[in-house]
Amino acid sequence: MINKINFLFVTLFGIGKIKVIPGSFASLATTLLLFYLFHILNVLPNIILISVIIIFLISLYSINVFIKNLDNKDPKEVVIDEFIGQSIPICLYEIAHEGAKETNQVLTFYFIMFILFRIFDIVKPYPVSYYDKKFKNSLGVIMDDVCAGLYVVAILVLYMVITS
Repeated sequence: MINKINFLFVTLFGIGKIKVIPGSFASLATTLLLFYLFHILNVLPNIILISVIIIFLISLYSINVFIKNLDNKDPKEVVIDEFIGQSIPICLYEIAHEGAKETNQVLTFYFIMFILFRIFDIVKPYPVSYYDKKFKNSLGVIMDDVCAGLYVVAILVLYMVITS
């Protein structure tokens, strides 16, 4: 029973078992879920950010349990890391832009954050590649996506500085 719950957690309720591009599907599901939480249910950004931090901490243990007996220490079905990495720029965007926003503007930024995150997660510029290659444990699995998410934040901050 506990293994089944852990499987559902690390695969983001089975999204990781999708045969093609499970990471992209997990990132898209995360983007849609966060839009729903922030803009339909009006959940406060700080609550979501704290939840993402808790999920990050649980993931450190859960992923290690999942990959313990596997040869591949970063299996494609583990996509909770995509959830964490994709959540970082979206949560920080919502915290930085708290208050009323036009839906078109929000959707545009969410789309850009989704695309940028997928690019950085696939291309793996340094230090994304460092964590991906050097750490064959849950820290490496998660931190490459955290770094990709932080790259998205850096690009958006740069954009906002240039356009303001």
